[in-house]
Amino acid sequence: MLTVQNIAKELYVSEQWVRSLIREGVIKAQKFGRSWAVTESEFNDFKLRQGMLFEDFSLPKSNSNSITALSFFSGAMGLDLGLEKAGIHFSLLCESDKTCQATIRANRPDIPLIGDIWQYTASDIRKIAKINGDIDLIVGGPPCQAFSTAGARRGFEDERGNVFLYYIDLILELKPKYIVIENVRGLLSAPLKHIPHNERFSTVKQNDCLNQPGGALLYIIEKLRNGGYSISFNLYNAANYGVPQIRERVVIICSREGGKVPYLNPTNSNDPSFNLPKWKTLKEAIHNVRGCDHTNFPESRLQYYRLLKAGQYWKDLPKDLQPLAMGNSYKLGGGKTGFYRRLDWDKPSCTLVTSPTMPATDICHPTEDRPLSIQEYKRIQMFPDDWKICGDLAKQYKQIGNAVPTGLGEAIGKAILNHMKGIHDIPPENFPFSRYKNTDDVSWEKNTRKRLNLKENERLFDKKEIYGVVKLKK
Repeated sequence: MLTVQNIAKELYVSEQWVRSLIREGVIKAQKFGRSWAVTESEFNDFKLRQGMLFEDFSLPKSNSNSITALSFFSGAMGLDLGLEKAGIHFSLLCESDKTCQATIRANRPDIPLIGDIWQYTASDIRKIAKINGDIDLIVGGPPCQAFSTAGARRGFEDERGNVFLYYIDLILELKPKYIVIENVRGLLSAPLKHIPHNERFSTVKQNDCLNQPGGALLYIIEKLRNGGYSISFNLYNAANYGVPQIRERVVIICSREGGKVPYLNPTNSNDPSFNLPKWKTLKEAIHNVRGCDHTNFPESRLQYYRLLKAGQYWKDLPKDLQPLAMGNSYKLGGGKTGFYRRLDWDKPSCTLVTSPTMPATDICHPTEDRPLSIQEYKRIQMFPDDWKICGDLAKQYKQIGNAVPTGLGEAIGKAILNHMKGIHDIPPENFPFSRYKNTDDVSWEKNTRKRLNLKENERLFDKKEIYGVVKLKK
């Protein structure tokens, strides 16, 4: 027999949540005195139902929301929370990671939750979400590791990139009025086919459209256009939308009615000429945080952190100590700005990563000799203080670090709602959405098509060379 404590620990949820499942009859249990116990067989049956709709205890849907929205790759729900704040609520969530599922159930038990997207058809999703008519919005950020410049960038040859294609096909079958796709900056330069560096010189001319930067995104865009959608995208710095963090993400917004959605209108700027409030600082975000659950730096690195002040990094160490502190990384190229990095109180945070203690991406508190805490991570990503993040410390950091800041999500939600109402909220002219140039859909596509040697009105989608490279495989 399993106790409530045993089950809570395995599912990464609270004991109170397990008891609520028992009371609602979702998990069958026997009572012994004041305690509940569950047979291993019943618990295994329950686990087999993981990722399916828990209709037996779903709460009634609110009638205040007229938008029908679905979320995929929901993670810890950062994007979804931002959209909720804008006034968009969800009829279904989808997430395959078990710890993220636990986080979702701990905070939004009333929303149907499904698991691995590969296991569901468009018909399944409509049935589970109880939708017969039009879907207004589908949002999701497919796994980004296949396109990240920090990884191998295997794109559509990687299972995680391959699920991106399945997601697009699923969307096109569901035919929502609006689509939101969020991803890393690397998506802008990802090729259709990964070719190792040592082989590129001999293959670049023979496989021009396969290995040139931008092919993966152009293929996705053409599929969406072929399905009847207009496309608007840019690389957005979340700091321009009230987030106390420098975090740049590609946000694609598609519409099948009402024309193209304008770029996200900023609420903040680091440039006073736009007459907007300044970027929010780290101090504004975390100065009154309660609780301090955090991992630790090893003593071998702490000895150097103690020599650094707020806003400093490895180059601010004494010259004779820099080689000792950096080790083999000292002679590597690049600025290596992530080493021994103390945050600055008066600036936004750097981009939060999935672990604040990795040597090349350290994120240290401005004045205390420790990494940022879970509570501080949540504030910087703009999660509510009472938002439950399940799992151990490492899994909590990962969930929060992978999330879309809720402030950016709210800006996306407002842009869509305005467009639905026929309001075209145009950003200031020449506004720098990120630190990079030519990341908007118009200039990016012009440069990419030129790089891929595509003639006017010629589509990458129709090139014979891509056959077999982008076919679905699981």
